[in-house]
Amino acid sequence: MLRLSSSQLTARLVITPFVIVAVTIFVICVLWSVQLSFTGSKLLPSHDYVGLRQYERLFATTRWLVSLQNMVTFGIFFVGGSLVFGFLLAVFIDQKVRAESVFRTIFLCPHALSFVVTGLAWQWLLNPSLGIQKSVRELGWEGFTFDWLVDQQMAIYTIVIAAIWQASGLVMALMLAGLRSVEPEIWKAARVDGIRPWRVYLHVIVPILGPVIFTSVVLLSLSVIKGYDIVVAMTNGGPGIATEVPAKFVLDHILRRANIGLAMAGATVMLITVIAALAPWLYAQNMRKRRAS
Repeated sequence: MLRLSSSQLTARLVITPFVIVAVTIFVICVLWSVQLSFTGSKLLPSHDYVGLRQYERLFATTRWLVSLQNMVTFGIFFVGGSLVFGFLLAVFIDQKVRAESVFRTIFLCPHALSFVVTGLAWQWLLNPSLGIQKSVRELGWEGFTFDWLVDQQMAIYTIVIAAIWQASGLVMALMLAGLRSVEPEIWKAARVDGIRPWRVYLHVIVPILGPVIFTSVVLLSLSVIKGYDIVVAMTNGGPGIATEVPAKFVLDHILRRANIGLAMAGATVMLITVIAALAPWLYAQNMRKRRAS
């Protein structure tokens, strides 16, 4: 049995009260929020319980259903795009390119920015009257059109583009660490057998990077579920409700529409979604520790 040193024991004794207080407050707040979702709370919390009425109303609200649809669309393209671009960037840097540290810094810079800054930058870039469309037309192509930002069918994809640009650097860093852990003998054997590099990546390297890919998917999925900043910065949920997301729905009903009960019902659904996203990762981590022991 391992014994703790006096300094380790002191550190644990000092930090334990803070951990207990933080966890207690978090758990109490979560339970209180869930409890409010079963009440008819409006501007202020109340205790008039209405059962599942708020959830029935929630899933009968077009705005909420559109926000869920947008979250799924955004999640599929954002997670998939970030994985592909992040992996390609990692493969590029792994080729022992010159000024590798410079490229790593450039690719990681977007991830250092907040989603608000990213959203505002891309809002300007994709705005038909300010950004790409205007610049191309000034070069002589008067018929060029790139108005996705104000198109109800395409607006959600502008957010996807900006989010991929922001998150690909993180995926690149994770993938690069995984690529650097691959045994050199694998590549030597592939060269001897005359196997093309893309086949080695597809059939050998990608399976080896399975844990890294899984971790990346979990991190990106959490960003999808709690996505709010970039939507507000780029479109504020518009045009209309074309880019509405669950997080914005919840905050709007708390701060603007004075409907705490309905907002907490939406927040509870988001909490369940977060738990569902985290559960496989926690299970995989637990199984990995058991195998290691």
